[in-house]
Amino acid sequence: MPDNVVTRILDRLPLQEAVRTGILSRNWRFKWTMLSQLVFDEKFFMYLLRTERESEYGRIISRLLLHLKGVIAKFVLSMDKHTYCILGSEDIEHWILFLSRNGVKDLTFQKRTGPPLLLPTYLFSCLELKHLKLLYCAIKPPTSFHGFPNLLSLELDLVLSESCELGKFIDRCPLLMALNMSLQRPLHDILNMDISLQGKVKLVEIAKLKNLRILSLSLCQLDNMRFTSSIFELVGVLPKLQKLDLDFVKCKVAAWPPTPKICTPKVVESNTIGLLQLRNVLFRDLKGTYHEVCLIKHLLVCSPFLKEIGILPHSSLQPIDKLMFARSLLKLHRASPVVEINLR
Repeated sequence: MPDNVVTRILDRLPLQEAVRTGILSRNWRFKWTMLSQLVFDEKFFMYLLRTERESEYGRIISRLLLHLKGVIAKFVLSMDKHTYCILGSEDIEHWILFLSRNGVKDLTFQKRTGPPLLLPTYLFSCLELKHLKLLYCAIKPPTSFHGFPNLLSLELDLVLSESCELGKFIDRCPLLMALNMSLQRPLHDILNMDISLQGKVKLVEIAKLKNLRILSLSLCQLDNMRFTSSIFELVGVLPKLQKLDLDFVKCKVAAWPPTPKICTPKVVESNTIGLLQLRNVLFRDLKGTYHEVCLIKHLLVCSPFLKEIGILPHSSLQPIDKLMFARSLLKLHRASPVVEINLR
């Protein structure tokens, strides 16, 4: 069996099962060293809890890394507070340094509770990265960091950083096609986290990502993102954007601002009509306000290829208000002949 086929088989197994294939036969004894994907998640640590002493966790992961023969294409580390205390920051720092020297393409670091996971600056030496996912982590890009030149997708969930640093981190990824900055955690999890230094991003920093095709945002993570014109302006300057997911939780959309720097509704509509490439749009936590309806109206008018607008109303929206919201949406003109509006 060719080595690349063996690697594909091993990569589809849970890590602990892939390593155990060494007992199948003499020929398979060291086949597991051809793994290219390492996923250290809750299931893996539960397996270790049943078979090894907690003090051995770090040593086991280090030995796995050192025994692999080929490129480590994907590395996932998902921990709770207890696992993090067992491993320690020094182990994690060594692993990231090792990965940065071995051309890793796909990285995920996730911490669920307690203090955030402080990532070392070695992370910013992984210049071959194509996919990066950081969940409840703290980052501090070094002054020498000039971006990830090959990064295609970036997911940031409760990433702590100074606002200016987080913005520079994002806009220095010229090939980025998918950006996800949605809050995906339940409230009871967030209450157990220190998010006082959660980074925010400015409109102009996302607007630089001209290659972006998928954008998912919690608007509360953007700096001064309160106006419907600002939201529409953001969409209008992303020429390749096809999928948009906006979460309005903790964000009150206000009227059009009186500043000349922000486009008025008429200017936005006349300048962008027929130019948006949007296919799918999802809005979360809408309350059916006038300004929210205006935003949907302008997206419908300027998106001839749109297939669906999904709307998840705010939990406080009463049935009568939801009905009035639905009636307002039915009256809106649509540039796309096939678009559906689903008020869920």
